[in-house]
Amino acid sequence: MSDILDLHNKVALITGAGQGVGRQIALHFAAHGAAGIVVNDYFLDRAEEVAREINVTGGKAIAAQADVTDLAAVKAMVKRAEEALGPVDILVNNAGNAGAVPDPDARKPFWETGPAVWNSFIGVNLYGVINSASACIPRMIENNRGRIITIISDAGRAGEAGLEVYSGAKAGAAGFTRAIARSLGRYQITANCVAIAATLTPAIEARLKANPEMEKKMMEKYVIRRPGRPNDIANMVLFLASEASSWI
Repeated sequence: MSDILDLHNKVALITGAGQGVGRQIALHFAAHGAAGIVVNDYFLDRAEEVAREINVTGGKAIAAQADVTDLAAVKAMVKRAEEALGPVDILVNNAGNAGAVPDPDARKPFWETGPAVWNSFIGVNLYGVINSASACIPRMIENNRGRIITIISDAGRAGEAGLEVYSGAKAGAAGFTRAIARSLGRYQITANCVAIAATLTPAIEARLKANPEMEKKMMEKYVIRRPGRPNDIANMVLFLASEASSWI
């Protein structure tokens, strides 16, 4: 019986895949037969480590340094990916948070900050998604196939006190993804979002361990009384990248 989650002959680009959720998505894709994986990160050493992890276990991956807020850099990355692996069939917009190098004031109330902080959230969470989609969509249309998966946040659906601009940027990414889903469905290209809540990436895990009371209060709001794990998100993204989700 064939594996409906198999990514046979598919090339995937995962932004912000040098650690955490993005890394796990890359490992999941490799374990399910992806023909090639472009591991993007702002920091090349992170991307190289994940690509190495995939290649030593029999997968095929390349590291690609690029700032997703820079359209020219993203287009150059996609061109290099095509030359090395072939056209991108699956785009996972995972890069997020406050960007690769967060502004020291990023956690202050937004009314105490200004455009430098706001743009750090909007740049990576909204423009990063738009830039990456813009670079990948033309070849997807040409090939009459594709998957675009955008990692958003519950903050983008419901709003999050203290993360006002981040919430707005994620809501914008969700709206953009819904719109391109309508535009691209005729070309057998699907576009979906995965809205996640607190997930045990290294940074979040360290914060929760340092403040058990914060974790307790947070989990009171969760129907499933635990934080997410990178595997949880990677499983959903794998499903949306596969033929199992071709009508979603």
